[in-house]
Amino acid sequence: MDTTAAPRRQVGIFSILSESVYVGMCNKIGTPQQVAARRDIVDILELFGNQHAVRGLMSSGSRKEGFRFSDSDMDTMFWQHNHRVIWDFSQSEYYNIHRQVMILCDSSESPAGFTLLWLPLERAEQGVLMLSIVEMNGGLYISSSKYRENACASVYLDSRVHGPCSTSTERLEGYYTLDHDIAHCFVSDFWPPSASSWIDRCHSWPPPHVVNDIVRNGCHFVAIGHKLGNHEDNEWRISFSLAEHKLVYSMNHTQFLTYGLMKLFLKEIINNGLGEEDKLLCSYHMKTAVFWAIQQNTLPHWCPQNLLVGFWVCFKLLLKWVYEGISPNFFIPENNMFLSKIHGQAQTSLFRRLYGLYEKGITLLLHSPSIRSSIIDVLCNPRLTVCTDEHTLISEAEFDVKLFLEICTHDALIINRSDLQHCKKYIQTIEQLIETQQTSDLQRCMKYLHTIEQLIGSPLSQYHVISLQKHAATILQSTAFILHNMCTNTGVNKQVYIVDKMYCHMLELAAKFGLVPDMLYIAMYFYKTLRYREALSVIEMTKVKLAQPYLMYRRVDRERYTEAVGGQSWSTKMRQAVAWEIKLINEISYISELLPEQQSSRQNKEPRLHIPPFVLLHMLEFLCSRHIDTMRTQTALDDLQVLLHSDQGLFVPYYYRDISWEILGICQQMAGNLQAALCSYQQSLGQVSFNEIQTATTQRIHDLHIPT
Repeated sequence: MDTTAAPRRQVGIFSILSESVYVGMCNKIGTPQQVAARRDIVDILELFGNQHAVRGLMSSGSRKEGFRFSDSDMDTMFWQHNHRVIWDFSQSEYYNIHRQVMILCDSSESPAGFTLLWLPLERAEQGVLMLSIVEMNGGLYISSSKYRENACASVYLDSRVHGPCSTSTERLEGYYTLDHDIAHCFVSDFWPPSASSWIDRCHSWPPPHVVNDIVRNGCHFVAIGHKLGNHEDNEWRISFSLAEHKLVYSMNHTQFLTYGLMKLFLKEIINNGLGEEDKLLCSYHMKTAVFWAIQQNTLPHWCPQNLLVGFWVCFKLLLKWVYEGISPNFFIPENNMFLSKIHGQAQTSLFRRLYGLYEKGITLLLHSPSIRSSIIDVLCNPRLTVCTDEHTLISEAEFDVKLFLEICTHDALIINRSDLQHCKKYIQTIEQLIETQQTSDLQRCMKYLHTIEQLIGSPLSQYHVISLQKHAATILQSTAFILHNMCTNTGVNKQVYIVDKMYCHMLELAAKFGLVPDMLYIAMYFYKTLRYREALSVIEMTKVKLAQPYLMYRRVDRERYTEAVGGQSWSTKMRQAVAWEIKLINEISYISELLPEQQSSRQNKEPRLHIPPFVLLHMLEFLCSRHIDTMRTQTALDDLQVLLHSDQGLFVPYYYRDISWEILGICQQMAGNLQAALCSYQQSLGQVSFNEIQTATTQRIHDLHIPT
């Protein structure tokens, strides 16, 4: 088979085609700055979560790599800190064997890339580990199938088995869902001896500091055996997930887009129209092909003008593997990843399919909806000039929209470095209160605040800082309401004044760090403590900010936004020009009027209510005005009703209309208009059930005592 020929195109046209596809891929996958921001936001959350975790955790999957396809998955690996896998007994000297469980690899009877995990010392421990032990060859081994079953069953109820993982479907924001794979695994601080040849291969890529970092961090073991091995139910696969992410991070952007192009090629062309059982190739094969192509230095210059050349190199390598029936693992080449699935008739059929695509040349990408237009533009205008400069590909406003979407979606948190000192005295006051009122929620909030303090002193990127700033706001808001709900009125005016002042300062500080609608947490606190005029004053200030024409709320007027805050820091932009949904954590009481909805949502396993800020603003204005200004009460109710009836998704996203109609009904019921309240509650039941409040809505309808 001759796969040495390049697609038949003139060099000039091919270069322009590559540049056009590069621009199209930047629009589809992200510019270098966008990808860097995504990675930093995910990485800081992982770092934050590991500071006080009782077990190790590591994010993986395509979302961590920087992709945001609709089907990009989210993977998380968990392992016990006190369990360590070693490759020989001599490595046990680095551990306290009385405190840590030593697990020894036994690869003597396993295919390359797999191993048995042997417990050389019998332990009297209980739990998942001991429930997963089997006897083999006179020794105690950890069964991968039993461990996977026991670990997943002990934590996750609504999940399904997917390879070595327990998979569940999670919602991020709005209607957006993704599959979340949870893998319970073991960790080794040592690089596998079977992968030592990989170190020797790294002459040109990755650079030495990346190689050293990868080797120094060892590997993991996930609970799945080789289908053709002698001990499939008991074997463990050596996982290089951490190493792979470091490799992806070390790619330049053209290489990363080549990887993305291979993923699209797989999804939209190779696997298009095939059933799940017929999809023999997966994204991991594409990633491996890109790794090999880069390391073998087949293409000296990975740049926008060579993007399609790089793609063709990877495609030819994949075609060669299918022809030979051998796909060598990047770290352990002896591990043929085609061995159990791509052979015989299946291999022959796949090769014919791929070779048919190969014969089309680069025009095969016309079959990809994501790439087609980039190629057609050049074919229709061969003299087209394409600019690949990042700053021309996305405007400041467009970048900011996607950045804040990313931050809010991941609910990230941290304090601006310059404001840290200002916050410390409140942290100390919280510590004193926690000493007298011990609760797990408060202790967790305290740990988070300390983690923020520690992270501020470490080297942080600009994306780390802005995402952690939002995280700090969330923690301060939660802590203030938790403490207030626990606090009992001692009757001592001075003490009541001091703690109240502290809660107000925490919420003001959170508003200073957070988004524009975070001021509404202050209004909720004032309403909760019967200070209606003060609450209305905050509501008025918030209303003015939310009415600004440059406000960014899921979309933005680019010109007005740039004119108002263009060139300023993201911290300033977030405080002055960015809005997002208010998220009420269902474990915390904010205002009594929404407790039934929080309880219903919590019973349906939703952690929080998502309320559009404009809806909550009108609700709070209505609630506060009832006590001091009857005319304003009706105006607030009218404004809320007009908003719900006339909005086309601009201020009330349709997937949050369940809680929005519910809130209108609550206000109408409190105003005495029971028939209107009934109509609003029925409207709420007819919406997409995002907040899972149907139980509360049904009960409210029942309590109206109106025949339906």
